[in-house]
Amino acid sequence: MKGNKMSIHRTVLLNETIEGLNLPPKAIVVDGTFGGGGHSRLLCEKFPEVRIIALDQDAEVFQKAESEFANSKCRISFVNENFRKIDEILQKEKIEKIDGIILDLGLSSDQLENSGRGFSFMKDEPLRMTMKENPSPEDLTAREVVNAWEEKNLADIIYGYGEERFGRRIARGIVTARAKSEIKTTFDLVKIIESSVPKFYQRERIHCATRTFQALRIAVNDELGALSEGLAKGFDSLKGGGRMAVISFHSLEDRIVKRFYKEKEKEGKVKLINKKPIIPSREEIIKNNRSRSAKLRILSRL
Repeated sequence: MKGNKMSIHRTVLLNETIEGLNLPPKAIVVDGTFGGGGHSRLLCEKFPEVRIIALDQDAEVFQKAESEFANSKCRISFVNENFRKIDEILQKEKIEKIDGIILDLGLSSDQLENSGRGFSFMKDEPLRMTMKENPSPEDLTAREVVNAWEEKNLADIIYGYGEERFGRRIARGIVTARAKSEIKTTFDLVKIIESSVPKFYQRERIHCATRTFQALRIAVNDELGALSEGLAKGFDSLKGGGRMAVISFHSLEDRIVKRFYKEKEKEGKVKLINKKPIIPSREEIIKNNRSRSAKLRILSRL
């Protein structure tokens, strides 16, 4: 991937997700967030006659996958699109209803470490944070957000999407810094964040830039809007008995998923397969620290 060393992506709660879908042998499944391809790979192994529609708005993830899946027995279609358009995609594929849908809302290790788009505060990269490999001039980027948005809007998203308690101070720091020179890279932004928060906060276990970077990524990609739309359209696409499995990684996402599931349960349209979210085992967390915040919720359409 662009000459960078590939990182090993470990799919979180992999077996729990596939087992929880309880698929028939010739199932039609939408892998709504293909990423590193872990779910689709295991689906092909377990169900050679499965039909998979693999979606990702990052076209780069399919470059390696197409050769890897070329000799697999299962039928897989790679679609470079956001899962919020699942209704349009299924229509194009001439599929009316599906047996299962997987939404793994975490970033893949390769997106974090090797995309060159500024998702990680650990590398000095252009401040883009868009999931699209080749964004158009009209597409929003993190650089535009930090350099053009008003201080109040910045504070609102950093606090609201990042649950960052020092959101107002960071927003003020961004506005002060950009008056002197444009904020262009991730390291530019990290320096501003570090200078805006108290010293004790810089020494905490979670890096002081983590929540701000999360907030900007969510805002740039409209992740919460896409999730709400994708849940509704995904549910409408399920057959009776079809299942939806969603893995979330922070409380904002999990709240949206939980609320959607509860509403459908109240309407008498679903059975919740797990009342409480399934979380990674201690062994999985030791092997993959990024899995520690994952929560899996599964429903079955009645």
